[in-house]
Amino acid sequence: MSVRGISGAVLLLLGAFLFMNQGETFDVGDIFGYFWPSIFVIPLGLFFHWLYFGVTGRKGVGVLVPGGILLTVGVVCQISMLYDAWHILWPGFILAPAVGLFELYWFSGRNKYLLIPINILTVISLLFFAVFSIGSVFNFLSGKPYIAIVMIVVGAIVLMSRKKQA
Repeated sequence: MSVRGISGAVLLLLGAFLFMNQGETFDVGDIFGYFWPSIFVIPLGLFFHWLYFGVTGRKGVGVLVPGGILLTVGVVCQISMLYDAWHILWPGFILAPAVGLFELYWFSGRNKYLLIPINILTVISLLFFAVFSIGSVFNFLSGKPYIAIVMIVVGAIVLMSRKKQA
């Protein structure tokens, strides 16, 4: 990546941060506090990918496992830091090794036995994502009486409607 690409990404992130924090004061510690995944974790994951694609000539496929894990963890942490969504996004930590192993599977000899842990970790992660996302949606909707009234009316209509005879 060139200096121009890095500076563009940094300016993009800082602009998004300033846009989201309009009117609030912040210092260097706040920037490190919000963007530590983009400063430390994501570049390390990209470094492992660069090693595989650029330095080793696609021979050191094993570096993709920590690269995929660190890149996924970095993205999960960055989104969680910006939106305070740790309670929803924590299953991304279960998904991270699945991403690293999938990269190993994809760029190596496609050992079909790697798909077993990949699928197990992915399904568990998606299951937890679904459960905690649904819980967050219900918590959001629980204070809205009109949503409850609509659900009661729709449920009553479903229960009272007759099945059509075929």
